[in-house]
Amino acid sequence: HIPILIIIMYAFSTDEKTFQFPLPGFTTKWFGVAWERNDIWDAIALSTQVATVSTIIAIFLGTLATLAVYRSQFFGKEVVSFLVILPIALPGIVTGISLRSAMSLFGIPFSTWTIVIAHATFCIVTVYNNVLAR
Repeated sequence: HIPILIIIMYAFSTDEKTFQFPLPGFTTKWFGVAWERNDIWDAIALSTQVATVSTIIAIFLGTLATLAVYRSQFFGKEVVSFLVILPIALPGIVTGISLRSAMSLFGIPFSTWTIVIAHATFCIVTVYNNVLAR
């Protein structure tokens, strides 16, 4: 947590170009500068949209997958369960690179929807585990 604390500490610094310690002064000026930038608000809006849509998709698909695995007996049930849980078992970077490679292989251009798919893929595991536990 130390790097995050250092970033927070320097967010209040009056120094514009160098990083001195101890801080030369204390200001909230940079928060005002960030508040007025449209690109930051666009990023926050995009993040909120991606989070909302991917959460809805993950809840829907994760619940359906859980119901299918829990209520049915079929050959390969454990394999399906393993494949659903796999994105959380692998390191996030491996899952991300795999999804990006698969999307490129199928000719899917990088867009907001690919980000939504990637987030939903990772969140389905959480929904699946929680619904299955219930």
